[in-house]
Amino acid sequence: MHSRLKRALFVLGIAALFVAAETPARAQDQPHVVSLGELGKDAARQAQTRQANEQALRTLLSSEQGEKALKSSKLDYQKVDKAIGQLSDEDLAKLGERSRRAQADFAAGRMSDRDLLWIIVIALGIIILALALH
Repeated sequence: MHSRLKRALFVLGIAALFVAAETPARAQDQPHVVSLGELGKDAARQAQTRQANEQALRTLLSSEQGEKALKSSKLDYQKVDKAIGQLSDEDLAKLGERSRRAQADFAAGRMSDRDLLWIIVIALGIIILALALH
């Protein structure tokens, strides 16, 4: 009887090792909560959003009013352009949205040339301040 108990415990031990060894393999077979494809799409979406925000800000600063604001602030467009690329995603999103809104308001006649100029000067100040704080 003692021999049977030893043999049964040995078999159970071996079976437990096989089950334990197979568990990680089964875990890998299960679908992940977020697939690699979805992660890639999310990263691409974030990059596109950032690029769109940079473009909105650059479009505003390269406009006639933007050039006036840069001259009156004695700032070089190339330096400001480089600074735009260094802004955080959050700062860039805020400035990109403000740039689009200001351009739309100006195009619709809801804003004067002088108002747009002030907005651009303020945006330049925010860019410089954001970079100084980072």
